[in-house]
Amino acid sequence: MARLLFALAVVVVAFTVYALIDLILTDRARVRALNKVIWVFIIVLLPAIGGALWLVFGKSRRQRGGGAGLIAPDDDPAFLGGLERDLAAEERIRQLERELAELDDDSSKD
Repeated sequence: MARLLFALAVVVVAFTVYALIDLILTDRARVRALNKVIWVFIIVLLPAIGGALWLVFGKSRRQRGGGAGLIAPDDDPAFLGGLERDLAAEERIRQLERELAELDDDSSKD
């Protein structure tokens, strides 16, 4: 019986720590119903129940949008512009390397 109570206590402490960390890391805009400080007191004073209350009532769910923020790289103008800049920079590097090689050849002939 003591082992069961010990295991239950470990689970309650772990759940309380999880709820506290989740509360601390949650953006203030996603906190519903009460202030974060009040939620800390609720979670600490009511260990198992407070954590459950936080997860159910205190934290707003993420909006399940249609993925409007996700764009494939080949459709993203910023990504494509970056590719063009990279290609131009690589071409410029090759040109400078050719010029340096020519200068080295000229100086070695003298």
